[in-house]
Amino acid sequence: MKTILTLFSVLILTGYAAAQQAKMEIGQQAPEITLSKNDGTPFSLTSLKGKLVLIDFWATWCSPCMEEQPELKALYQKVRGKEFEILGVSLDRNKESWQKAIDRFEISWPQVSDLKFWKSPVAKVYEIEELPFNVIIDAEGKIIAKNLHGKELEDFISQHLKLN
Repeated sequence: MKTILTLFSVLILTGYAAAQQAKMEIGQQAPEITLSKNDGTPFSLTSLKGKLVLIDFWATWCSPCMEEQPELKALYQKVRGKEFEILGVSLDRNKESWQKAIDRFEISWPQVSDLKFWKSPVAKVYEIEELPFNVIIDAEGKIIAKNLHGKELEDFISQHLKLN
């Protein structure tokens, strides 16, 4: 019995240590994202390697997310073609609503989703607790910033791309 308890304790502590190391921290490699685009074709985050990437987690049911889309569009138009890309990751569950929002805001950057809402494995891996949420990764795929919005986001992107 004592051996079983010791083994159980070791397994729990090992799992706890692994969970502590798995935190999404600045400087760590961003976890891969491979999901279907809104047209149904598969898309992977690694296809954007070599660019500064803003991974924008959003959903149509999230009012602040919807309010942020015009700002993201303006940013995208400002820095498009300068080794920068946005990857929209939707936590929607209704494809029609998702597509309508893409059309309404004329979103031209890649959009992906598994339509699993909060049960999406990507939401868990990226430790998303609320929306909107974003992660910025560098050309090598390392996390360099998290959850920047508005002027702070625009300034960070401009500074990183040396646009000022």
